[in-house]
Amino acid sequence: MGELGLYPPRHRVARKAVLWWTLREVIGAVVPLAAGLVVFAFVESSRSWLGPLLIALAIIDVVHAAVVPSLRYRVHRWEATDDAVYALSGWLVREWRVAPLSRIQTVDATRGPLQRLLGLATVTVTTASASGPVELVALPDAEATEVAARLTAIVGRTAGDAT
Repeated sequence: MGELGLYPPRHRVARKAVLWWTLREVIGAVVPLAAGLVVFAFVESSRSWLGPLLIALAIIDVVHAAVVPSLRYRVHRWEATDDAVYALSGWLVREWRVAPLSRIQTVDATRGPLQRLLGLATVTVTTASASGPVELVALPDAEATEVAARLTAIVGRTAGDAT
């Protein structure tokens, strides 16, 4: 096996990842804002402080949803070679992960409701690492299926006990 290095992976996630991350941000913001609006509507004594707080929270949520998904898209990368799986993620705290194929225990492809709607999937590569799995997020669905199948086949042929 060749020498594994820590380098930025070659492949970007799917462009639809920006929409997926934006929708997740918006959905995550709607619940607390809606709860705050219910309290605002029915608890008159809270209106003097809750109104400005809800406005500030809404502004923060809109800016966050407008900016962060594009930043994440610019940073997130992945690559799956015959030797390892590489992932680069994070827009504020950047994380490079490398999982040698000899250490891989399972390979899973998952598709949540929004991912299915947008034709995306996440490939999760689990190792014995205490740092958790390596995730290749927001891949086009067909590509995720191909990557998961290819990794599974390679891992099946790789000597070692994956521990």
